[in-house]
Amino acid sequence: MDSYVVHIVDDEEPVRKSLAFLLTMIGFRVEVHESATSYLAAAPHSGKTCLVTDLRMPDMSGVDLLEKMKERGCMVPAVVISGHGDVPMAVAAMKAGAVDFIEKPFEDEVLVEAIKRAASQFDETPAREDVESLRARLNELSERERQVLSGVVAGQPNKTIAHDLGISPRTVEVHRANIMAKMEARSLPGLVRMMMALDSTV
Repeated sequence: MDSYVVHIVDDEEPVRKSLAFLLTMIGFRVEVHESATSYLAAAPHSGKTCLVTDLRMPDMSGVDLLEKMKERGCMVPAVVISGHGDVPMAVAAMKAGAVDFIEKPFEDEVLVEAIKRAASQFDETPAREDVESLRARLNELSERERQVLSGVVAGQPNKTIAHDLGISPRTVEVHRANIMAKMEARSLPGLVRMMMALDSTV
């Protein structure tokens, strides 16, 4: 792990310090940045680097930062963290190139695993059997569950999905719970990540 540099971008100093301490103790090399602008100015985009960025910051949001890096051709694996996460934000972050989207408060291990996933992008691509396993789970969904899943991943609220499909919001909630169970997803951002992994293999 000491061959990877984790860049932490957060406008709150206590958060930067606590994350830097945690990751340094685990064995990562860490650099901190107080804003997206200062991170971009440092241009630390070469070598084995990983980015951990807050979503909501004064100068530039985490998603805007990822979009800006994409424009520059800097595809650094990134983990976005937020205290105000929702599905549309998670979808936007994933489409901008985030490996993961984590909602605060989170357990230390959740962040560490997300960073390891991001770091692993420098190594082999995800194992074919992992994608096949996801596809097998997806195939277990009913036609209605697939329709609800499409709405969820698109960031639509339950009421909109219910209206579009001509069912009640309560029924949408039941389908969402079944989808989470069948896909073995622990969170909505995790479900979004699964679908994007499948999309990338199509």
